Amino acid sequence: MNNLAPVNPATLTENVFSLIAEDWMLVTAGDMASYNTMTASWGAMGELWNKKICICFVRPTRYTFEFMERTAAFTLSVFSEESRPVLNHCGNVSGRDVDKMHIAGLTPHQSHAGSVYFEEARLVFDCRKIYTHDLDPTKFLLQPIHDCYPKKDYHRMYIGEIVTCLSRD
Repeated sequence: MNNLAPVNPATLTENVFSLIAEDWMLVTAGDMASYNTMTASWGAMGELWNKKICICFVRPTRYTFEFMERTAAFTLSVFSEESRPVLNHCGNVSGRDVDKMHIAGLTPHQSHAGSVYFEEARLVFDCRKIYTHDLDPTKFLLQPIHDCYPKKDYHRMYIGEIVTCLSRD
């Protein structure tokens, strides 16, 4: 049974810094027939172009990147601390190599925007892609940023308009 209900994202009282960097999230793209998910701890949320938005970053080397590129929507699913082993698993194995969703034991649902989210999440941002941009290392203004890319595999940024926000009852 899905215990997530729609909420206005503007009414959330979550600390966005904790939500992303400490709680982590699953970035998921694709549809119920074929999707992939990855753990992320980088991102942003706010207001842009008169829209409530989420920003996530995916390296081209990640299997999820293929799904992000071929679909119009993605979700960001946030879990409670007891789900940390699942988030670790989804961040440490590739969907190219194993059926990590079967191993993770998560229950997928189709989102309003057409992507996939998970029943076990405590908070879901269902997003329609509205902008993408490849990070350009010539624009990095601080040397330590370059240290995040020893393999020169720079992220693609995805900005998504929040179509639906779901929260645990």
